[in-house]
Amino acid sequence: MKKFIAEFIGTLWLVLGGCGSAVLAAAFPEMGIGFLGVSLAFGLTVVTMAYGIGHISGCHLNPAVSIGLWVGGRFNGKDVFPYIIAQCMGAIAGAAILFLIASGKADFDIGNFAANGYGAHSPGGYSMTSAFFIEAVMTFIFLFVILGSTYTKAPRGFAGLAIGLCLTLIHLISIPVTNTSVNPARSTSQALFVSDWAIGQLWLFWLAPIIGAVIAGIVYKIISPEPTD
Repeated sequence: MKKFIAEFIGTLWLVLGGCGSAVLAAAFPEMGIGFLGVSLAFGLTVVTMAYGIGHISGCHLNPAVSIGLWVGGRFNGKDVFPYIIAQCMGAIAGAAILFLIASGKADFDIGNFAANGYGAHSPGGYSMTSAFFIEAVMTFIFLFVILGSTYTKAPRGFAGLAIGLCLTLIHLISIPVTNTSVNPARSTSQALFVSDWAIGQLWLFWLAPIIGAVIAGIVYKIISPEPTD
């Protein structure tokens, strides 16, 4: 139970910190943090939680990560579904807190609420095909870095930093295309508050990251399997 609570809190923080920076601070008049600040915020949520709850749950914070680690032979299959439930609940709780804060502004307009989208709802107007490929590829790279930095022979103590920096870079690349998901729980939490178009496009932000994660798990298991002794 402790590890599921840890995943709930960690994913809550990822959504509140990452999406919160996008909703509350990205375009703040004259002092907005912009894409760079939002990218750093997402990376920092992972770094802080990696050292905060990594020893409890592994700090997945992402259904695609749990699935990819399972495929790669690094995670027990019986825990995949409970982890996904905890992550989605934590993400929704984080989005709810963010909504309560953001809606306290007199002229509040939910807008896209940092939801992920393609076509007319892509920040740069990118197509569904572009969105699918960037989400799949970025998640593949994310899992590849996670699997490598947590490998038995990898330098100890640096995995959280490597993973957080990787997520920062992923956001720097892909925010203009989809607002960056690589995390179905994060996408779901924001879509539930935006409704309509965001829920209609949510399928892509589950399917593409999971495909990317599964491929990464398979590839890394082939090229660098964990020792069995």
